[in-house]
Amino acid sequence: MTIKKIIKKLESLYLESPEKIFTMYLNTDPTDPDQQGGEWRIHLKNGLNRFEKYLDTEDNKAELKNFQKVKKDVKDFFKENELDLKKSVVIVATPDEVIYSDILQIPVETEFFWEEIAKVDQLVRLHQEYPKAGVILTQKEAIRLVETELGKLIDTVIYELDLDTEDWRKHPAASRNHTSAGANAGKSINLREQFIARFEENRKRWYKSITPMLDKLAKDREWDYIYLIGPAEETHELEELMNKPINACIDKNMLDEHHDKVIKAVHDQ
Repeated sequence: MTIKKIIKKLESLYLESPEKIFTMYLNTDPTDPDQQGGEWRIHLKNGLNRFEKYLDTEDNKAELKNFQKVKKDVKDFFKENELDLKKSVVIVATPDEVIYSDILQIPVETEFFWEEIAKVDQLVRLHQEYPKAGVILTQKEAIRLVETELGKLIDTVIYELDLDTEDWRKHPAASRNHTSAGANAGKSINLREQFIARFEENRKRWYKSITPMLDKLAKDREWDYIYLIGPAEETHELEELMNKPINACIDKNMLDEHHDKVIKAVHDQ
């Protein structure tokens, strides 16, 4: 489910006492000067305890019991995921279930809520700043797709051109062949030069054969933004052939870079 749909679902929630909705945005960024000692643990403890003390003072036993269910679920989440924390955590929960939880690589402002509605203002802002995007990286016979939302990787895959059949073949990104130019191009410099010359002669035709799939993927995966990264002549060719609008072309060779670097490059635009 996309963040856009999750936000819509959260906005539809409404509960009345003794049941309410817990919303938490917690800064866990280890690079933040205010988090060098793992201060997020203190903020989490204080945030949870504040509601518990308030409800106990109000002598609202039923609501207190419901909040304690949520508190247990939140503490269990951190026990299970503490080693995987990045820059922030977002949790929305009711006494019956954790409706949404995510570990993010983007910063948030620490906030805790226990109200009749889910507080999605900050999540909406994050989605506006880090929307669902498709990044298409090119480098001659290889095209890599990186899908991202809220600053983190959703999916990545490689398409490589088979020179025997002139078909684009899908591979997991981790299986990228770094040594060959194509199916039978070999390793010699001479063959590589021949391949490059052949690719330049046929680039438009070969790109034209894959752009319908890229357009369909952008539609099916609901990309809000599309970025092209690669040599200018290649990205501009793809941009002309694709029906979907391109938000930016980045003239860099990043095909084999880690996805975190790729995602950072598009968000730095």
